[in-house]
Amino acid sequence: MHKAQKEIKKRLPDVDMFIEVLDARIPYSSENPMLANIRGNKPCIKILNKTDLADDAKTKIWQDYLEQKKNTKTLALNLQQPNKTEQIFSLCRKLVPNKGTKITPITCLITGIPNVGKSTLINTLAGRSIAKTGNEPAVTQTQQRIDLGNNIILFDTPGLLWPKVENEDSGYRLAITGAIKDTAIEYDDIAYYAADYFLEHALAAVTKRYSLEEPPRDATALLQAIGKKRGALISGGRVDLNKSSAIFIHDYRSGTLGNFTLETPISIEIEIAKTEKIIAEKLAKKQARKANWKKKR
Repeated sequence: MHKAQKEIKKRLPDVDMFIEVLDARIPYSSENPMLANIRGNKPCIKILNKTDLADDAKTKIWQDYLEQKKNTKTLALNLQQPNKTEQIFSLCRKLVPNKGTKITPITCLITGIPNVGKSTLINTLAGRSIAKTGNEPAVTQTQQRIDLGNNIILFDTPGLLWPKVENEDSGYRLAITGAIKDTAIEYDDIAYYAADYFLEHALAAVTKRYSLEEPPRDATALLQAIGKKRGALISGGRVDLNKSSAIFIHDYRSGTLGNFTLETPISIEIEIAKTEKIIAEKLAKKQARKANWKKKR
């Protein structure tokens, strides 16, 4: 990630604008906090991808929220709707009106977290298969220059995840949506987090999806019920929680559970305040230990 960040900074003088691909289900958690510092005042299109898996009303709320930032435009995108890509070219020309000719093409740098659909979008924009795609994170490994036609040049970058996710809730949501490799997570850990969310915000959806006779009382009861319904059992008829958790997470990722956005601007503002408080408390404790150590010396 450090290498990729260094490459972006090196490319910066040649770039007119940025295109950041976000996951419409987690617009805040999939937004790279380092990018805002890197791009400065350069224009940016934030594309909320995978809208076919997200809540339409919440996607619109997020667009309004994100466009409050200077030089920022948004586009809700479902890559099953290829006609939408022309809107991206149009927004590029609108944000960089003084360029866009053969002599002075618009240069864009496209970035996004792993598994957000960036490579698929590039191939759609280019009208041919250029960038490697896959359902696993971190498929794109190197930066590449792509002529999209329309007098627009695109610089691709590897999928970027920042070194430390300060907001614990964001870390869980990144794992739930597949931005973090499954080999680096425990399914039952993230499934408990997801189950708590669905029991609070979408109880009817999980009850209907798994044909449950009555609403589960807690996350454990839900995962146990899913395991029994789907045959995720081990010796003695006990539920294999890891398998039932994997079933639950994959049902969410595929949209089988329905279209759900896991965060809103209001919920994020609360989480940011909580995270800042935790960071401040940790810093205060660290400074106190340092001061105490110096005093003892």
